[in-house]
Amino acid sequence: MSISAPLSHPSLVSRRLLGRVRDVMAGAGTAQQRLDKIVSIIAADMVAEVCSVYVLRAGEVLELFGTEGLKPEAVHNTRLRVGEGLIGIIAAQARPMALDDAQSHPNFAYRPETGEEAFHSLMGVPILRSGRVVGVIAVQNQTQRHYEEEEVETLQTVAMVLAELVVNGELISSDEMLLADGNALLPLRIEGVSLNSGIGVGTAVLHRPEFHITKLVAEDVGAEQERLRQAVSEMHGALDNMLEQSEIAGAGEHRDILESYRMIAKDAGWYARINEAISGGLTAEAAVQKIHNDIRARMSQITDPYLRERIHDLEDLAGRLLQHLVGSDGASKVDPKEGEISQGPLILIARNLGPAQLLDYDRTRLVGLVLEEGSATAHVSIVARALDIPVVGQVRGVLDKIQSGEPIIVDGENGQVFLRPGEEVCQSFIDSAEAGEQQKAAYVRFRDLPAETVDGERITLNMNAGLLIDLPHLHEMGADGVGLYRTEVPFMVRADFPDVDEQCQMYGRVLEQAAGKPVIFRSLDIGGDKVLPYWNKKNEENPAMGWRAIRVSLDRPMMLRHQLRALIRASAGKSLSVMFPMIAEVSEFEKARSLLQRELVREGEKGGILPVTISAGAMLEVPSLLFQLPQLLEMVDFLSVGSNDLFQFMYAMDRGNPLLSERYDMLSPPMLSLLHTLVGQCSGAGVPLSLCGELAGDPLGAMALIGAGFRNISVSPNAIGPIKALIRSLSVRELEFYMQTLYEQRQPSVRENLRSFARDHGVEA
Repeated sequence: MSISAPLSHPSLVSRRLLGRVRDVMAGAGTAQQRLDKIVSIIAADMVAEVCSVYVLRAGEVLELFGTEGLKPEAVHNTRLRVGEGLIGIIAAQARPMALDDAQSHPNFAYRPETGEEAFHSLMGVPILRSGRVVGVIAVQNQTQRHYEEEEVETLQTVAMVLAELVVNGELISSDEMLLADGNALLPLRIEGVSLNSGIGVGTAVLHRPEFHITKLVAEDVGAEQERLRQAVSEMHGALDNMLEQSEIAGAGEHRDILESYRMIAKDAGWYARINEAISGGLTAEAAVQKIHNDIRARMSQITDPYLRERIHDLEDLAGRLLQHLVGSDGASKVDPKEGEISQGPLILIARNLGPAQLLDYDRTRLVGLVLEEGSATAHVSIVARALDIPVVGQVRGVLDKIQSGEPIIVDGENGQVFLRPGEEVCQSFIDSAEAGEQQKAAYVRFRDLPAETVDGERITLNMNAGLLIDLPHLHEMGADGVGLYRTEVPFMVRADFPDVDEQCQMYGRVLEQAAGKPVIFRSLDIGGDKVLPYWNKKNEENPAMGWRAIRVSLDRPMMLRHQLRALIRASAGKSLSVMFPMIAEVSEFEKARSLLQRELVREGEKGGILPVTISAGAMLEVPSLLFQLPQLLEMVDFLSVGSNDLFQFMYAMDRGNPLLSERYDMLSPPMLSLLHTLVGQCSGAGVPLSLCGELAGDPLGAMALIGAGFRNISVSPNAIGPIKALIRSLSVRELEFYMQTLYEQRQPSVRENLRSFARDHGVEA
């Protein structure tokens, strides 16, 4: 039986423990004697039978330097390579690990000299100094103990203090902590932002476009203009050939991006300005460089992320044109060492990229992308997602920390990059990637099975989507339908506002790929943090509560009418479900629905084929709507909770503020009580209710929603497998009974209560 022995008043325990550790470190005795005292103190304060400290030695070897609870003779005799065993995995991945039953973990490595066979649970954290792993500290218990998050945090804090003792040169020579020939003796971990999930292990290739223009003044203007014309023609032909590659030739938003990119390349104004510079006496390549510098200077102050992407597009195009002008002798596209990397997987390192530059590299070898800049909505990120390439962005200074030809790991799951890892570290990530693929394969076994609980309750499990590349997951993972299609996403990656025909084609492709499964289209939710590149952004102090979503649509009714017109035409002879976002009062839904009705009448009068069924619903995101719920339920065909906005408005909390991100929990009694009450009201009115926010994609959150009465939830594609596995492992009756005890709790979160329930009832949460 698994038990938990949490620390009482963790903050007090942490402060007391830190004080005692600091006193020992500042006291008398050798470094080894002080370390021996410290592990004893930690074990006692954390109610653990074992506390051990491993120090990283040269050659990526973790040596046991001190222990309380393991056999004393193991000290300085037990060694693990980085990536070997649980201690090695903690060092390799630079992340904490807490296991109820450590010996059942596939990476558990038994060392008989330690006598650790008597201990079942383990919690370990890396000892970090300047972002580098210098050791590992771990505690163990004989029972299958569940370590609380507060205990992990306490041990991490202690590890920060202990790092001083490890690196001050008393335990081991400080020479072992130095970088050798610019390379770390251990993995150098850099934090970034995950732009596409997945793990890539390979060899670094640096993308640093450099062009050596030696001739600036034209001797023959006509000849230079002809050189420009020929180079532009060659560039267009090369782009056309690239866009016909089989991997990207199909329809999708990534295709729209590349088509827009090609349109920029054919921009007559850009070409004319270069020609004008040649007329002023510059060579063709000098003219291209001049116009590019002018554009970059004018646009350098722009902060809007979507407009900044245009800068990257233009930089890419200027580079391509220069490459055609100066030829291979005058251009260096990547680090010269790339040519030496003749085989094996490659990971591209760049400051930023245009959307087509990624396609210049061998797709069969490219397994990862690291950007010093970049964003989730960057064009290159969307193309990379279409090609299933892991991407980590905003990795500051990475180009200065690694050279082409060196090993590197891209951890797109956690937004981390590991430079110069050893073989054991690489192997541990390869194993993790394979385990992830095996887990995905395991979820596939549920694909054709219903999302049904063990006591026979059927849950409708839908998928959230916003790109055509999301749609294959609908069938691969066996989702019931698309519970939220974010129509604004295709608008955000285009160069201009699509007309009715273009929108109709987009929505038609979505319905075609859905293959008869229901799709709920959310009308444009722009504004706030969703800015269209061709839309004049308004400066607002509180954009999340500003001019956005339905407010924009009702103030610009023709924009909404064009979208509804396209949706109606795309749904000819099929079912159409439209959901209006950010409804704050009933009158807004009335106006939106009346526009839908006008477009239906218009299409009918023109002799068009109408949808066979039409449903109009609202998103419940603004708390004011709760006070008009009875009136709203008389008008809507369905209601969907947008938990992300509802939560931030309910708690008056900017969810993008790092000072508040951990302050409140969606799994709080007030939030769950509100949702439970909402289920009852909708059920009484006979109105279908769903939830499509992030809460549903969190296994504990999905379990709480089902316990609160929700029978329809919509999650991101990668959450479908885990949530279906959860559903098929729980009993609704037991869960609902337990949830009744949580609604009136006074604690800020019931997350741990739900985690305990899942653990005690065998729920896969």
